[in-house]
Amino acid sequence: MRGLITIFSFLLIGVLTAFYIGFGLQESREPRAIDMELEGLNEKYLLRFSHVVAENTPKGIAASMFAQLVREKTDGWVEVQVFPNAILYEAQDEFDALMSNDIHIIAPALSEVTVLDPRWLVMDLPYVFQDEQMVETAFNGKIGELLFESIEEYGLHGIAYWDNSFKQFTNNVRPVVVPEDIEGLTVRVMPSDALIDTYRALGAWTRLFPFNEVYDVLSTGIIDGTENTLSNIYSKGFYRQQKYMTLSNHNYLGYAVFMNRDYWDSIPVDYQNSIIEAMDEVTLWLRDHSKVINEEMLNRIKNSGQVEIHYQTEAERSLWKQSFKPIYEKYGRIIGEELMKEVIKLQEATP
Repeated sequence: MRGLITIFSFLLIGVLTAFYIGFGLQESREPRAIDMELEGLNEKYLLRFSHVVAENTPKGIAASMFAQLVREKTDGWVEVQVFPNAILYEAQDEFDALMSNDIHIIAPALSEVTVLDPRWLVMDLPYVFQDEQMVETAFNGKIGELLFESIEEYGLHGIAYWDNSFKQFTNNVRPVVVPEDIEGLTVRVMPSDALIDTYRALGAWTRLFPFNEVYDVLSTGIIDGTENTLSNIYSKGFYRQQKYMTLSNHNYLGYAVFMNRDYWDSIPVDYQNSIIEAMDEVTLWLRDHSKVINEEMLNRIKNSGQVEIHYQTEAERSLWKQSFKPIYEKYGRIIGEELMKEVIKLQEATP
């Protein structure tokens, strides 16, 4: 009996040894194939998107559309939660929150970026763009490329430029037709040195208030006027607190969509591609529809009968541009030669 047990044990050890030699060592010699692009695809990603405008504005609509498209393109593995109307953060606070990953996507107005990087002041030079086509050329060309390169220094990753429209001037004191009409008015502007100096050059006072406080400071008379797009003037009810509006198109109000660069790099490539695809679709849609939305808002403001509207003529526009030559001289040095050369090239190429 003991002999049988010994023989059986010997045979079992032999089988196990053969299995180890025949299979185990063979497996260890073969490299394991790992697809790094698929790593992390079984994890769900939640992206918090903070912005400061109303949901029915071009940016607000675009943010909601983007969230829906990302969900569809990733089969729900990437979810974008949108927080409008500065629910989470005011405009300048968004940058710190993004850098610390408390939020993951922001779309600040171009003027807001100038506080972080003065090269972005190029977008706030008065009358730098003639029309929407010129803005699109700037975004898609060397100017847009240089600005996104500059923001990488601050740990941010630029995803897209979003359109809104040109800014108009409103106030509660008098019609503004010529540059002298601005003198003595107190105007709310965004925190951009170029915008501040633009009004100071005309003898106006400037005040900085968060976007969602503008209605209150208009209604209490702390400021006389402000500048903004027609969609914001209507959606935030600014027109109810203003008697006069000049359709001047003196500055363009667009947005830059940013993510934290390190967080962006942590997202699997397949999901990155889906996010970019969704962003491209929304950007194209916004380019086509922002003008339509702003035209609709202008009609609503006109139909309200609460605002006297002046349409700036080409002759008046030339007069205003002459007044701002010192602004170009001062900020051209701050913005830098490379960007200013591209601006001049773009202006010369525009009829």
